Amino acid sequence: MLTQNDRIAGGIWGAVVADALGVPVEFSSREERRRDPVTGVRGYGTYNQPPGTWSDDSSMLLCTVEHLYDEYDAAALGTLFVNWCFHGYCTPWGETFDRGNATTKALSRINRGTPAEEAGGTDEGSNGNGSLMRILPVALRFTGAPADTLLDIAHRISGITHRHPRAQMACGVYCLLARELLAGQSAGDAYRRAMAAADACYVDEPFQNERLHFVRLFSGKIGEESERNINSGGYVMDTLEAALWCLLTTDNYADAVLKAINLGGDTDTTACVTGGLAGVLYGPAAIPPEWQEALAKGEMVSELIRSFMLTPRCGVIAD
Repeated sequence: MLTQNDRIAGGIWGAVVADALGVPVEFSSREERRRDPVTGVRGYGTYNQPPGTWSDDSSMLLCTVEHLYDEYDAAALGTLFVNWCFHGYCTPWGETFDRGNATTKALSRINRGTPAEEAGGTDEGSNGNGSLMRILPVALRFTGAPADTLLDIAHRISGITHRHPRAQMACGVYCLLARELLAGQSAGDAYRRAMAAADACYVDEPFQNERLHFVRLFSGKIGEESERNINSGGYVMDTLEAALWCLLTTDNYADAVLKAINLGGDTDTTACVTGGLAGVLYGPAAIPPEWQEALAKGEMVSELIRSFMLTPRCGVIAD
């Protein structure tokens, strides 16, 4: 029986390990992945990085983990993100090699004095997956909070880089899914319960008009879609749908993550978002040890997780 701390550790490890597996083949096509599927740890490739190198996804996720040892403070979290973006903080090798345009623009605004929660773009183009990829620690930290509190914090933290209501809503839905998995629900039950909660919470503006973009998720049938109907680019809805589809159509961590990577496209982020959910569902022991052992700065990741689980503000029932 997995404890909540097992699931927290599994979620964070699961996201970072999956990100590292996807980095070498980012931007490859689905056809390329069919011809040469990823089956384990690789190196170099797209960014010419050593095996086990994780990307901006994990750097920002781990910055969020570190920040949430204490109460949420937008300015402090924004500063951590700025230090990652421009100074290589919380990176595998001391430099930032991959960052999204919307994220870079938002963090540049913070660097020039814009308040953190006002920095994210609100235009249609600000619906990339750059806040979704790092939002999991919010669900793990605030799982014991009422749904509206959890969603408010998820929206605010998303807004540091992505303030469009669609990106914020996607982060909220993901947090509701992770919370159900953290409570021990199966993938299917977590999906149904999370979407019921989202249906009840997202009834007012500015989210009411965004519901049309979530129709496939609200249908309860995303797991029944064929692969050809699942997109895997950098659009936030593509990533959210693909991650949930991979989770619902597999029965273990490794298969879920490899399925996400072999969709092609934004492989590191699709894998990271999938791996976070799969890690919560299956726990850290389900992650192949050779994948975890290959991870860059594994001791640093382990220490961040240990400290996160020790904080009395973690929002989980003590094991």
